[in-house]
Amino acid sequence: MIGERFDAILAAAQRGSEAAFAELWHDGNPALLRYLRVTAPEAAEDIAAETWAQVVRGLAKFRGNEQNWRAWLFTTARRRAADQMRRTARRPAVSLEALPDLAVAELPGLQGTDAATLALENLDTRAAIALVATLPPLQAEVIMLRVVAGLDNETAARLLGRSPGAMRVAAHRGLRRLAAMLAEAGVTR
Repeated sequence: MIGERFDAILAAAQRGSEAAFAELWHDGNPALLRYLRVTAPEAAEDIAAETWAQVVRGLAKFRGNEQNWRAWLFTTARRRAADQMRRTARRPAVSLEALPDLAVAELPGLQGTDAATLALENLDTRAAIALVATLPPLQAEVIMLRVVAGLDNETAARLLGRSPGAMRVAAHRGLRRLAAMLAEAGVTR
């Protein structure tokens, strides 16, 4: 979260400051991708890109505080994910798993990078996201909106079209289920 500087950064971004927009992007994109990897794992990066393109188009008209900004960002992402699901249902894609894997050394910008280092860099975050993704969809989405996106209960409830009470129950059940899964796996703090 940006905090007290948000209004100034937003105003600068709305005036066309690339540095200010970059700050909004750097603040919001990691949480946005984590959310999308749970709600639309097969197209998270594409949906994030579409979301930011939509945000750029509507940025000048946006009014509100940081909580409103985050709600707008995640509402836009949720709508782009729904659009993606509709497109996928109309035109199913063929899996590319049959293609040969590229060696890390062949990928641009990764020469000299140890594959183990690359894999371990974000292992904990990916494992946590994968675990949340195993929850029932509503519980997973509520946890991602509350914890990763940083939305308050009322904002997340409006975004999902649910009551704040239903959101609290879903979050509680999801967190309880996660705790049980971690206890089963023998994971402790």
